[in-house]
Amino acid sequence: MIIIFLMLVLPVTTIVGSLVQTALYDRIITNVSRTNELNQVVKTGVSNAVWDVVAGNNKFINGTQYEVIYSIKKGIENIRKKTGSRESRQLLEVAGRALGTLTDYVDRLGDQMGRDATVAENEKILEEIRGVSSLISDILQSFIMREIESAARVNEKIKKTVWTLTILQCLILFCVTFFSMYAQRSVSRSINNPIRELERLSTSIASGNLEARASLPNVTELDNLTENLNVMAKRMRELLDANIREQKNLQKSEMKALQAQITPHFLYNTFDTIIWLAEAGKTDQVIDVTRAFASFFRVSLSRGKEWISVFDEIEHIQSYLMIQKIRYRDILDYDIDIDKEILSGKILKLLLQPLVENALYHGIKNKRGKGHIHIQGKKDGASMIFTVTDNGIGMEKERLDDVLKQINGEANASVPSDVYGLYNVTRRLRLYYGDTAFFEISSIWKQGTTVTFCVPEDPKNV
Repeated sequence: MIIIFLMLVLPVTTIVGSLVQTALYDRIITNVSRTNELNQVVKTGVSNAVWDVVAGNNKFINGTQYEVIYSIKKGIENIRKKTGSRESRQLLEVAGRALGTLTDYVDRLGDQMGRDATVAENEKILEEIRGVSSLISDILQSFIMREIESAARVNEKIKKTVWTLTILQCLILFCVTFFSMYAQRSVSRSINNPIRELERLSTSIASGNLEARASLPNVTELDNLTENLNVMAKRMRELLDANIREQKNLQKSEMKALQAQITPHFLYNTFDTIIWLAEAGKTDQVIDVTRAFASFFRVSLSRGKEWISVFDEIEHIQSYLMIQKIRYRDILDYDIDIDKEILSGKILKLLLQPLVENALYHGIKNKRGKGHIHIQGKKDGASMIFTVTDNGIGMEKERLDDVLKQINGEANASVPSDVYGLYNVTRRLRLYYGDTAFFEISSIWKQGTTVTFCVPEDPKNV
């Protein structure tokens, strides 16, 4: 299509240029021919018509002098409309004004003859008419010469146009040759480049970049191969993702096993509490502890469910704190403040209990005097924020930084038992909630520690 376009440029340009130049040249020649004919009328027409009147051969009123003047005027006007040169139009305008002067002299002749002027007076006017006619003829002759000069210039333009078209022909020939070579290379690239892209794709897949894809080359022989490689990379990515999910599930199973390790520790201590309460004859407290213990394990088991309501999670904490309150009645006090609107929300079970246990064993038990644990839960948009605050011994900045590194997996050593509860919670938050969860610890030495985490109210938003 491009070659056809280039080959059509020259003929179209030649035809258009020829039509334009021919029209211009034809207009000039036509003006010259008509002006030459009109000049003959100016030279003899008016003078002869007036002479017949002055010589008495014809009456003034019956003379053709005005008809001749009108035909000259009309001819000059027609020629002026078809004249493109400004100078030439100006000459015709001068001829028109001179024709007006000629008309005035003819009018004066008519007046003189109407009052029976002498022959000498009439002949004098006749000489003036002949002089003006000669002047108009000279002007028309100058117009003819100027148009001839214009024709010569047009002829020069035609010569230049011929040379221009010759050069254009050579240029188009060069462009056609160049484009033919380019088209040959383009076709070659349309085959070689897709093959190189497929080679790069296979290299990327082999190096582990399973996100690499190749665009379809729009070459029938290569489209199927490209699509198959893209599908292969996609399926490999899916298999790898499935393997990652399996690894996460394995980690979750490990976390469940770790949770089971905590339960015996609490179980032993609770049984010890029940025994010494029974030995002390405190039957009511034995009943309370046993009931709380049963409720505690009911929520812990939850029929194998991972997600429970906030209400059940708080009941679990209350059971735990009731048991611990009996064991540590001299040093432990607590309160729970939970917004009613989040009680029906779903939460991953056993998130709060490790934090409360950590506040008790590593905060309150290490200070003098009675300690207090405050548990708060509130709604924040589509999320729930839980806070466990104690007024225990707290942590110095260096110790807090060390704890944060350990629970975030930045420390090289294994996680020590004194931060295991925090580590357990943060690990489960990452596994189950991902980036939708937020976890924060703040602590002041000898003033206490606050642990805050935020999770979506609806697990479907995870």
